Amino acid sequence: MFEAGSIVILILVLLVVIVVVRSVRIVGQGFNWTVERLGKYTKTLTPGLHILIPFIDTIGSKMNMMEQLLEVPSQEVITKDNAMVTVDGVAFYQVLDAAQATYEVNNLHNAVLNLTMTNVRTVMGSMDLDELLSQRDEINARLLSVVDHATQPWGIKVTRIEIKDIAPPRDLVDAMARQMKAERDKRAQILEAEGARQSAILTAEGEKQSAVLEAEGKKEAAFREAEARERQAQAEAAATSMVSEAIAKGDVQAINYFVANNYVAALEKLASAPNQKVLMLPVEATGVIGALGGITEIARETFKDGGGSGNGAARPTRRASGRVPNTTAS
Repeated sequence: MFEAGSIVILILVLLVVIVVVRSVRIVGQGFNWTVERLGKYTKTLTPGLHILIPFIDTIGSKMNMMEQLLEVPSQEVITKDNAMVTVDGVAFYQVLDAAQATYEVNNLHNAVLNLTMTNVRTVMGSMDLDELLSQRDEINARLLSVVDHATQPWGIKVTRIEIKDIAPPRDLVDAMARQMKAERDKRAQILEAEGARQSAILTAEGEKQSAVLEAEGKKEAAFREAEARERQAQAEAAATSMVSEAIAKGDVQAINYFVANNYVAALEKLASAPNQKVLMLPVEATGVIGALGGITEIARETFKDGGGSGNGAARPTRRASGRVPNTTAS
């Protein structure tokens, strides 16, 4: 009798334990559980301690509410200009409604993956290869918009879609490399031509400035030379006027001075010529000597008039005489 009662008590304790285990649920952080009562969804359990009706309420699914990574495998895509490229990427999504993610779609992870791959082919197939390689941000934005809109009934939020790699065929890569090299060579030639053009312009400007400065220098020199000639002419005119006045007064010595001065100047020019080694003098050179004698007499008369008190009367003028040889070596 005692043994039978112990067995009953043991069975009752075991039943109590089973009931407690089936009724008490602890949901971990980052997860939501769906509850089904007799096979029908009733509520969602959030993180924490919950009491269920044992044997009537059951757990439908345990949904991860954290942001999840989805690897998009490589696939071949034909672009708008019929170029074949290999593309892969990644997607990130987060479950917002555990009930919808459980009951609105079967195998949520696989559904999001196939939807993303399909839209990758759709979006990238509508673009040229050059756009595909240069507008990756636009591709990511268009994919995110399309996939996120399509998955809204599933209770999830697609937060990011990124294209990792776009690999064109080898022949296209080589062609693009040749095209890039040609473009760079073209830009280099243009820059070189622009540099040569700038150099020619600057050289021409420098030559122009040099010519202008040289012309201004010649103009200034000509002005100075003309001014000097004008002053020399004025001096010669004044000297000629004085000689003319002396001649008008009957002073023969002034005539001799004037003629001798011009004659000596002419002889000086002949003697200073670089190609003249022998100077031929005419027989009339005695006239020059006579003119020089006239100059001497003028000087003596000047000294006699101005300061003759020192030596008394001036000595009489002595005419130069004699014959001058026909040739003189210089």
